[in-house]
Amino acid sequence: MYRHEHKTNLQIFIRTLYVVTLFLACCSSVSFAQSAKPVITKIDPPNWFTRVPDSLLLVHGEHLENTTFTLHNTSARLTEQTISPNGHWAFLTFVTATAQPGTLEVVATNTHGSTSVPYALSARRSAADQPKGFNSSDVMYLIMPDRFADGDKANDKLSNFRDPDDRSLSRSYHGGDLRGIQEHLDYLQQLGVTTLWTTPLYDNSAAQSGQSYHGYSATDMYAVDPHFGSMEDYRALVAAAHARGMKVVLDTVPNHVGPAHPWVKDSPTPDWFHGTAASHIKVDDDFASVTDPAASAARRNVLLNGWFADILPDLNQDNPLVAQYLTQNAVWWIESAGLDGLRIDTFPYVPRSFWHNYNEQLQAFYPHLTEVGEVFNKDPHLTSFFAGGRAHAGSDGTYDTLLYTPFDYPMYFALRAALTHHEPMTAIADVLQSDGLYAHPERLVTFIGNHDTKRFLSEPGASPGGLHLAFGLLATLRGMPQLYYGDEIEMKGGDDPDNRKDFPGGFPGANASAFVAEVRSPEQAAMFDWVSRLMALRHDHAALTCGGLQVLSSKEDWLVFLRDSSHAATPGCSAAADERRMLVAVHRGSKTDTLAIDLTQTWASGCRVGKTELGEGTSTVEVDGQQLKLQMGSDDVLIAACH
Repeated sequence: MYRHEHKTNLQIFIRTLYVVTLFLACCSSVSFAQSAKPVITKIDPPNWFTRVPDSLLLVHGEHLENTTFTLHNTSARLTEQTISPNGHWAFLTFVTATAQPGTLEVVATNTHGSTSVPYALSARRSAADQPKGFNSSDVMYLIMPDRFADGDKANDKLSNFRDPDDRSLSRSYHGGDLRGIQEHLDYLQQLGVTTLWTTPLYDNSAAQSGQSYHGYSATDMYAVDPHFGSMEDYRALVAAAHARGMKVVLDTVPNHVGPAHPWVKDSPTPDWFHGTAASHIKVDDDFASVTDPAASAARRNVLLNGWFADILPDLNQDNPLVAQYLTQNAVWWIESAGLDGLRIDTFPYVPRSFWHNYNEQLQAFYPHLTEVGEVFNKDPHLTSFFAGGRAHAGSDGTYDTLLYTPFDYPMYFALRAALTHHEPMTAIADVLQSDGLYAHPERLVTFIGNHDTKRFLSEPGASPGGLHLAFGLLATLRGMPQLYYGDEIEMKGGDDPDNRKDFPGGFPGANASAFVAEVRSPEQAAMFDWVSRLMALRHDHAALTCGGLQVLSSKEDWLVFLRDSSHAATPGCSAAADERRMLVAVHRGSKTDTLAIDLTQTWASGCRVGKTELGEGTSTVEVDGQQLKLQMGSDDVLIAACH
């Protein structure tokens, strides 16, 4: 899992830590003399796999100082161990390459006795059951598990949790769970969804606070939050999705943990975090502190070492032990649940050197795994800097993050600007003109909203007509569209947490269920049918999923472009001869308008307009020589084959 030089650095770090440990144990005025046999309370990972390179076990317990660890009932081996001065933590180098699956015993022994705990070693998933990865042919759907549907009432009122579920409070658990998602996979398939992304499932429960419902304040990175169910529930959801040909993506957070994580009061190493709860710096959003090669280290450190929201403990990925812990955590979730991809939170706030190693190791392990990273910025120069495929020189050195793709935040801002703030449609074309900044613009994940933004229809100036156009563009622009739960039924909501309301019909007491076609309001039904029609059309035409994109015209109220499979950025984008080129025209406005475009020396030169797939009856298109002539109604989208 780790390259030779990385492993060597880790060994040097462990040996250095061991020397420091001995020094502190011998020279401190505090006595660590043992008075009891060792106690093991937790091992991370809680189970592991055969046929993997050397790994790391993080053991937590009591009276671990001067303890020797051994393994029984297995050919797996421990080759190195390092124990914290307070006797609470042990790092064990774990070798399983030749071991067989089964249950072994981890034994801790000191002069007062021994303690043993069982530890499961499982076979890795078969070659046929490895991550499939998402790509531009997919449609991703974002769900906050707590707010989508309640499928298991048993986890609604946890007896050992302080704050009760309360749907009247916006910052509280509401009862949604993994079984609730599984019960509504039919709905997602009807919409045209092929990839499911959930916000983090980490256990947040140590905080005993309903405000952790979102999953981004982990208190145990190796467990499913009991409010959402269990790992068995997650496996069942993934298996059910796979049975339908759908993929599953998990939200991961290598940047930080929650303030109630046990590490905050008792860190495995002194530099496990950047600072402490009492003494740390607050993060800023100065991405240029990394992208600008001349930026100072002090300026960069605020971004990379600061605590998010001034409360979320910032992990120190420059510590090789932390880096290995985080990489193994991704492997554990992928293997345990059978995942296809990852969404990575707060991507620019973590050193690019870590991302390069992290992604290199995961890609070597899982060749088809894909990841999408959050780079929340409207400037494509900044967003593309963190994309994989090219090495960029910054203040931290020159690195290729190897990230499969970032979210297309610049396009998100342009779509909102044009379709809610009534800025010119040229804003969208301006973002497309920056595609050359990316090694793989065809991989970008486009979207019009997520759990961190206002709902589209709650943006000042928004209208159903604008949302109609937004979905039309998501379905036809390059990249992979991502939908946010409820936008397809015109859900509204302001800034967080108002944008995270319960899906209608997913919880007891709902007056009407939007999951059921016959019960949807006319407005909900119209938008759902529009989105499902768009996604079906997209699925049926390779030019719309993987073809190259050329803008033919962009004006105040118009955007016209061609998708052409013969200009695809990647091989394998094949289509029937009469469907290799698809013409897309979008007209914004309250009145019918006309537009003429010269097709000379464009990909559309010589085009003969074929079947109108979308817009027939409301818009017309014809080609006269090299002139494309359009007449379109208000807020309309036209899609037609170009032979």
